[in-house]
Amino acid sequence: MIEETLAELARLVGGRLHRATGDERVTGTVEFDSRAVGPGGLFVALPGERVDGHDYAATALGQGAAGVLAAREVDGPAVIVTPSPGTHGSYVLEADHDGSGAAVLTALATLARHVVDTLVATTGLSVVGITGSSGKTSTKDLVAALVERDGPTVAPPGSFNNELGHPWTALRADAATRHLVCELSARGPGHIAALCRVAPPRVGAVLNVGSAHLGEFGSREAIAAAKGELVEALPAAAQGGVAVLGADDPVVAAMADRTAARVVHAGRAPGAHVRAVDESLGEDGRARFRLVTASGEAEVALRLRGAHQVDNALVAAAIALETTGMTVPQVAEALGAAEPRSRWRMEVGEREDGLTVLNDAYNANPESMRAALTTLAAMAAGAGGRHKAVLGPMAELGPDAEAAHTALGRLAASTGLHRLVVVGEAARGVHEAARDAGLASDLVPDAEAAVAALDAGPGDVVLVKASRSAGLESVAEALLAGATLDTAKGGAR
Repeated sequence: MIEETLAELARLVGGRLHRATGDERVTGTVEFDSRAVGPGGLFVALPGERVDGHDYAATALGQGAAGVLAAREVDGPAVIVTPSPGTHGSYVLEADHDGSGAAVLTALATLARHVVDTLVATTGLSVVGITGSSGKTSTKDLVAALVERDGPTVAPPGSFNNELGHPWTALRADAATRHLVCELSARGPGHIAALCRVAPPRVGAVLNVGSAHLGEFGSREAIAAAKGELVEALPAAAQGGVAVLGADDPVVAAMADRTAARVVHAGRAPGAHVRAVDESLGEDGRARFRLVTASGEAEVALRLRGAHQVDNALVAAAIALETTGMTVPQVAEALGAAEPRSRWRMEVGEREDGLTVLNDAYNANPESMRAALTTLAAMAAGAGGRHKAVLGPMAELGPDAEAAHTALGRLAASTGLHRLVVVGEAARGVHEAARDAGLASDLVPDAEAAVAALDAGPGDVVLVKASRSAGLESVAEALLAGATLDTAKGGAR
């Protein structure tokens, strides 16, 4: 948390004061949403596709903000920053057309780095970074659930993992914070390296390298190169740097050669430093396993749904063992107590009549689709009912998209689904492949049509999953409300 005057902030970011004495002191939080600004806060004015934060500066100041971080003059005390050569077109907001957004984000990153460096030097703040093609948010939530037992912890809500959410999260840390847990994403080369410069991690974890974002990166090798920027940014082992690597992904395991940090492998592989044995998936979709480490073993029974959560739990366990004084039994107990923290990720809801909905609509790629369908089958077996799925397109797969959707349709048919509803032309390949394999499937244009076509009733277990752009969380909400989509939104049919 920033506790500086506007004059000091201007000096830190290379900006100029506007309508300010410079003595105004920031004592509250830093916010880019004017509705969240409180007394003593700093409002960050960013341009957007539909709105411009500068237009809300007066609102933020009226709510007690000490000042505004802006790219142009506003009606009140502010620190004004201007675009500099080389920033426009970098890892910045897509709506940034003149470089003003880049200037503000660069200033925000500078402030975050100032706060993190100060806290690391004065309080010993522990900074953890997590990346991977899938599972970042779930693993981040697990890590936070574990290390917060060691002391106050700051972690981003949901998937606040880019050039805006990352510094915003870092600026939540204060003198009482023991752990800062960060999730790092990338849309291209150099992005993760840039985020690491905002809040330099001492411990970094790479979960996996999959097919998510193939359309943006072009190849799995390019994705691996980007994800490995995290371990390259870690301090050397002698300075306490630790790289936690997914042991079951050869591409990730090989990143050991790209870091000077001490390497800890986590996974199911026999040689992993933190590994799982005797793994099982219950009829409730929850996994159990024995956590095995050099310092002890313990049984773990997860509350989270899906066998893939074991991978996330192992990385979380490794991080907790490296950053806290927790014992293996304590880590195992904390893993078993952890509840879901982020919406629409294997989120289970039950209707009064016995319908169960597995809402995993936040995002999708081939690997996460397979994990979700496997979990669905296990849950349906436990419930003794029918299992159905509403699936939408998997985005950002590039030239592999058609083959990936066809493979998904075949996979869906092989799991014994009773019914499939596919949403959108982009996912037509799923529908056609499933139908050709003998599965009853409907292709519908949108979420509303999906609810009407599914015919879900008591005892059914329904998976809802697609990439975020499909917005299929509305299907899950309508099913749980026992209504058509229009009715669930408050309308009428």
